[in-house]
Amino acid sequence: MRILLARHGETTWNTEGRHQGQGFDIPLSAVGRAQAQALAVRFREEPIARAVASPLLRARQTAEIALAERASMLTLDPGLMEISHGDWEGRLASEIRETHPELQQAWRERPHTVRLPGGEAFPEVQDRAWAALVRACEGLGEEETLLLVSHDGVNRALICRILGLPLSRVWSFRQAPTGLNLLEGLDPDRLVLLRLNDAHHLSPLFGEVVHRKL
Repeated sequence: MRILLARHGETTWNTEGRHQGQGFDIPLSAVGRAQAQALAVRFREEPIARAVASPLLRARQTAEIALAERASMLTLDPGLMEISHGDWEGRLASEIRETHPELQQAWRERPHTVRLPGGEAFPEVQDRAWAALVRACEGLGEEETLLLVSHDGVNRALICRILGLPLSRVWSFRQAPTGLNLLEGLDPDRLVLLRLNDAHHLSPLFGEVVHRKL
């Protein structure tokens, strides 16, 4: 099986540097829609057999735009929703630095140890997202392709599991808006990462797609 694991496109909250989890259903910005359109061009000739997205609007819109005329195949799984940022949702990262400096530092340096106030911890997110990935793969043929459209934190947690990395390493790679991760294997427990954060549809080789990492 082949899996195209994508992050959603940009929102205004991404550009403002606001914590964006589950509590506010923010749509794609004009830039984010253009990014999803660029993804659609890449997928035009790709025979996608199944598509599953987070039900949050930014992920669902990205998937629908990227699938174009095939959007009717899309299903939604709440297991792919972004990590809940709890009390931090809607707040600027600069505000959090002032009100919770020690916790924010731990979030950046020891993310596997932190439960966001009123929100989730990465181990919980990894468990529910992995279960969603397994559900999405059920019955998928050896040569078939699955599209998953999710979120920064969720993709990081999934990739850590696939690579056998501890969640302490969750910030050690990037997930750009509509960045693609290409996975291949006989089943979810034997997936190989072929491409990480491929954003060729948005930037040149060695170019950087700007996004704010909170």
